[in-house]
Amino acid sequence: MKRIHLLALSLLLLAGCAQGQSKDTSPAKLPALKNGEAVATFAGGCFWALEEGMNQLKGVREVISGYAGGNVKDPTYEQVGTDVTGHAESVQVYYDPKVISYAQLLDAFFAGHDPTTLNRQGPDVGRDYRSVAFYRTPAEKAEILAAIKRTNESKHYANPVVTEVTPITVFYPAENYHQNYFALHPDQPYIQRVSLPKVEKLRKAMAGHLKNNTALTMND
Repeated sequence: MKRIHLLALSLLLLAGCAQGQSKDTSPAKLPALKNGEAVATFAGGCFWALEEGMNQLKGVREVISGYAGGNVKDPTYEQVGTDVTGHAESVQVYYDPKVISYAQLLDAFFAGHDPTTLNRQGPDVGRDYRSVAFYRTPAEKAEILAAIKRTNESKHYANPVVTEVTPITVFYPAENYHQNYFALHPDQPYIQRVSLPKVEKLRKAMAGHLKNNTALTMND
């Protein structure tokens, strides 16, 4: 019975993006935009992996995990997880466009998750885990559509991209306990088995744009 219980616990840890942490539930603060800096917002499954992957890119100053795309003001993680707020787990990227372009961020985004699975990323199922590229200008929308076309034509994925292309209205920062979660909890089972492979995929695709070229490794 004990072995069955441990197996069930392991499956529980892998079943979702957040299970059983010590929680600082106050929302994080958004950083002020610096001179010459730009901001981009993406959703691609659990925000832990996408935040870490984007943070590793040259030209990216900060990445904040949060919620976007829905119609509920100041949502909590628990509310978003009910899949009725319309929000998706998202990241907001603060970057220097002189160092890394929006098109290159899109390449990282499409490499760092599976943009062909509708409302699902691995074990995480629901519209809160859907793939979304949010745009702020018509030029960004055109770049997203071009990136989708490139991705489909590359045949890297067996199925076509289902990423939503949506204008950003508001981004709500997630609770403090979600920020930098990947870096702070490297041994957490979900991080090791779900998040880490996604970060490695992004790093491989963006090898020439990394702050640190030291490979990440999974623990045994």
